[in-house]
Amino acid sequence: MSIRFARDRGSLSLSLSLPVILCVVTLVSVGVLLVWDLVPGIFPARAHDFLAAFPLAMIACACLVYEAVRRPSRSELIKAILLACAFLFWAANQFWPGLRQATLFNDIAIGLFVFDVFLAMIGRPVSVP
Repeated sequence: MSIRFARDRGSLSLSLSLPVILCVVTLVSVGVLLVWDLVPGIFPARAHDFLAAFPLAMIACACLVYEAVRRPSRSELIKAILLACAFLFWAANQFWPGLRQATLFNDIAIGLFVFDVFLAMIGRPVSVP
């Protein structure tokens, strides 16, 4: 995910990649979610379900698009898919909190996040000072 500043004939131009644009949309949606926390009365009933799920689903998409642009190794792609699935299960839990399976969605998300951290820890070389 890169934002590059390049000088083009003396002017500064901003080059945004699709993953960065998706991340910016995600950050804006988090801002809207935080506005809901401050003044929930200005939003329709049950708006929080969507407002909480949307950034989670968006960051999952951004993660996958970023990896598609980056063209990672197979193992990195699998880890990115696991991470995106974790965010999507979390989003499902937020979007359908009254659904009987909502707790299951949340627990699957937790398991996938923990597994992602585990894979990151065992995949890094140990550095000795």
